[in-house]
Amino acid sequence: EKDALLMIPNAGLTTAEQLGLSSKTDRIAGMGIGTQNYMRQQDTPFQRMEIIANLQRPPQVKFSDLQSSLYNTDVTVLDKDPVDFDLRVDFFRQSDTKVITAFTVQTSNKELSFEDVGGLQQATLNIFGRVTAVSGKRSGIFEDSVSTTATAQELAASKDHKSIYQKAIALEPGTYRVDVVVRDVKTGNKGIKNLGFVVPRYDEKKLSTSSMILASKLRGTTESDIGTQFVIGNAKVIPNLSGVFQRGQDVGIYLQVYNAGIDQTTLRPAVDVDYVVSKAGKELFRQREDWTGISDSGQRLTLARILPTGGVPPGDYEIKIVIKDRVSGQILNDDKLSAKFSVI
Repeated sequence: EKDALLMIPNAGLTTAEQLGLSSKTDRIAGMGIGTQNYMRQQDTPFQRMEIIANLQRPPQVKFSDLQSSLYNTDVTVLDKDPVDFDLRVDFFRQSDTKVITAFTVQTSNKELSFEDVGGLQQATLNIFGRVTAVSGKRSGIFEDSVSTTATAQELAASKDHKSIYQKAIALEPGTYRVDVVVRDVKTGNKGIKNLGFVVPRYDEKKLSTSSMILASKLRGTTESDIGTQFVIGNAKVIPNLSGVFQRGQDVGIYLQVYNAGIDQTTLRPAVDVDYVVSKAGKELFRQREDWTGISDSGQRLTLARILPTGGVPPGDYEIKIVIKDRVSGQILNDDKLSAKFSVI
């Protein structure tokens, strides 16, 4: 019997088994003390600690040079021809503690340099953004490489258009700052903008709204829109940051209303919403919302309307939305619900 234990591998007891700290059955289950010889490499304690550390590590930044240009405050590098762009921040309630914050970057194609790529004229822009709380703690980053293309025949007309990018991040109510840097890949020219903003806290009992957006394109979503930019709820909303529309181009109006009263008799919103369009301070026309085709989700109503401009003379206009809750008597009629636009 001693020879059998000596000549057959693992037939005898291990030291832990001799001390009564484990049994042979632990060998099969991979449990107990001294089971390193029966453990997969990825299950070893140090390997598991490394996996956990990698999962908790922030994602690696692709555009580290753009990030360093934001962190390096000691040296200011001015480009000979910096890229000019517009930056806008919009807010949409997600829950009692989170607000969807949409960061939109828009630049004129005249600011970009096109080059021939496979027979098409293409301009590429690298974008990096950093969101920090008032305490200095980083709350999020976003980075992408975006391109716009045109044929040689369309290039001249394409330079009169604009390119737009959007990233949405869920933030808690509070005061933040966003720093955005963009770089033209061909020329290397950069542009930097900094913007402070306050994420609102939505009271569940108070009538309130999201940001009001004037959109160059506004439509319902399809399956192909899943996971893409500019999707808010069940609508595809592409903002027009400049507020300039060609005559004949539709002006999209998008707004979410929260905690509106419901008429228990008709089960329809007990809210009066008026769209008021004025020019030079003079009211041109007023239209009341009829609630046809309006979508709602719980305590949220979504206003998504199109204002045709085919019969509108060129000029500067202002649109304002007035909201009155007939149940609570609350009225919203402030500058947050107005926006200026031009028809050319």
